[in-house]
Amino acid sequence: MIKGCLQGRKTDQYRLYALYSKKMFGVCLRYAANYEEAQDVLQDGFIKVFQNLSSFKWKGSLEGWIRRIMVNTAIEKYRGKMYHLSMEEIANEEISINNHHQATDILHAKDILALVQKLPVQYRLVFNLYALEGFSHKEIGDILKISESTSRSNLTRARMILKDKLNKESEVLLRVI
Repeated sequence: MIKGCLQGRKTDQYRLYALYSKKMFGVCLRYAANYEEAQDVLQDGFIKVFQNLSSFKWKGSLEGWIRRIMVNTAIEKYRGKMYHLSMEEIANEEISINNHHQATDILHAKDILALVQKLPVQYRLVFNLYALEGFSHKEIGDILKISESTSRSNLTRARMILKDKLNKESEVLLRVI
């Protein structure tokens, strides 16, 4: 399949796309503000995958390499929009909201993703890179061309915003229960 992709065979390119597109779309969704932007990032990312497949050295997994391309594509898309303000983990649906466990049972991953997507772009990028991708603040600073302290500050602000929104969501849900 990879050999066929390198030779430009559309059927093999489609097979590679079909194999990884769902997982990579999930990655793109975390960085995008909405579904349509995530689709754009996914498409641009796969174009880069096919253009650069010959540079894959088979050190590590192909999936990891593709994931890195998707993350970098999302960052490139938002780098121009990002405000470098000097303003810091939820990573899945198991979030605890002020011990309101009933509310967290109702909040699903898609609800949390929607809250993350509403973060200002600079906070969303730092949050995703730190909490979900596992980058250090130094690495994030290098990637986004910001200082380590700005990365820490952005993560703190992102967490505060998410905590506030989650608390509000939980209050609404608990009133309904």
